[in-house]
Amino acid sequence: MITTLPIVILMPHSACNCRCVMCDIWKHNNHLKQLTEQDVEGLLESLKKFKTVEVVMSGGEAILHPAFFSLCAILKKQNIKITLLTSGHAIKRHAESLVKYVDSIIISLDGTEEIHNKIRNIENAFIKTKESILAIKALQPNFKITGRTVIHQLNFRIWPQIIDAAKELQLDSISFLPADVTSNAFDHTEEWKEENKDKLLIDAAFLPELKSIIDKMLDTHAIDFAKRFVLESPARIWSIHQYYAAFAGLAAFPYKRCNAPWVSAVIEADGSVKPCFFHNAFGNINDDTLENLVNNEQALHFRKSINMEEDEICRKCVCSLYLPPTVNPARN
Repeated sequence: MITTLPIVILMPHSACNCRCVMCDIWKHNNHLKQLTEQDVEGLLESLKKFKTVEVVMSGGEAILHPAFFSLCAILKKQNIKITLLTSGHAIKRHAESLVKYVDSIIISLDGTEEIHNKIRNIENAFIKTKESILAIKALQPNFKITGRTVIHQLNFRIWPQIIDAAKELQLDSISFLPADVTSNAFDHTEEWKEENKDKLLIDAAFLPELKSIIDKMLDTHAIDFAKRFVLESPARIWSIHQYYAAFAGLAAFPYKRCNAPWVSAVIEADGSVKPCFFHNAFGNINDDTLENLVNNEQALHFRKSINMEEDEICRKCVCSLYLPPTVNPARN
């Protein structure tokens, strides 16, 4: 039974304003789903009981929700920290409200200007993101804005330059993960996975080149790793190489320490509640409270029976969340 839930991820809006090669969410923009203010109000009692300290607004592009800041204001009633995951290029006009209602922002960064625009499939996306960051920093210089990059076939050769681009954008830090090509997250369909798997996976023939790039990057950007501008340790960076080597049959998939299903929950735009981004839902907030859903029979069976070292979704997962029992994520 779960009695505390430090982190809850909300997907308030299902549509997206990017056309990224790693994701299919934008293809379903015509089938919009979104949480209402009443939905979020209905979560408050459960969030209070679970002592939730952080809500991560994800998507889609959460800020496209017409009542996004009203949703934030509702959560702020309980002094909940709010983190926004965003493409970044459409937040400039909301800078004042973001500083008021949001505690930190994580922006997707795919490469240098040319590569970033190409992967996002949005003209001038890099410049728009830069302008947005500067607008927020002008209002509050210490406002925390970090970057997150998916490393794959289309950008691995410029990996060191991505760190430099993050500095150019005045991000506070940057983190990296490999491309998800097997799960149903991000609206991936079987057709999408068939069409894009080879496009994103780093081919076995290029693994020596990837190794050389990582070796050089750990040397040329040693200070960035030492000062944790790059949030991953060198070992975690090497695990990305191992991830792609595993798909080539040359290694096991990297070990991940993860307790996401025990410390967090994901609530999608249609109200579905999941243990993480990648596993199936075990209920919907339109049918029951969050408190009851995360402790219903299906949820309990999932947590009791899952073996992360053998489960196919967990083995190939591109990210993990691990919170020690004493960690308060609002202080990180």
